[in-house]
Amino acid sequence: MSDEEFTTEHTEITKMKKDVNQLTEAVISCAIEVHRALGPGLLESAYDACLCRELSLRDLPCEWQEPIPLSDKGVKVDCGYRADVIVDARVLVEVKAVEQFAPIHDAQLLSYLKLTGLAVGLLINFNVHILTHGIRRKVIGERVEVSL
Repeated sequence: MSDEEFTTEHTEITKMKKDVNQLTEAVISCAIEVHRALGPGLLESAYDACLCRELSLRDLPCEWQEPIPLSDKGVKVDCGYRADVIVDARVLVEVKAVEQFAPIHDAQLLSYLKLTGLAVGLLINFNVHILTHGIRRKVIGERVEVSL
């Protein structure tokens, strides 16, 4: 037996992690469905729109091209940053259609997570033959083991 006591707070945190893991699995499933239908080679905007459509067909609420707030020393700066898709106000999805991921793509996702206050993000590159080869999941905060 462990010396650690499990409280209601531990149970709630575990449930939240499980819920967000299930949500990211559902988003990935939707992305795979879109990729099967469209294949690689289109613009990011096509994948964004079709991903939102697929999410809505599965009753998963999402925001498309949601403005990302930016402030500098307390002053709101309108720079035009937008999240491609935010699912259920909990998971930010950054859609790409590139030959391969570059370090800037990871940096962009992490920056968007920090600016929005969200903890979990998916970077999905639709310009691959097998979509699971084009998916990265990032979590800000506590280190969480995740398997795809």
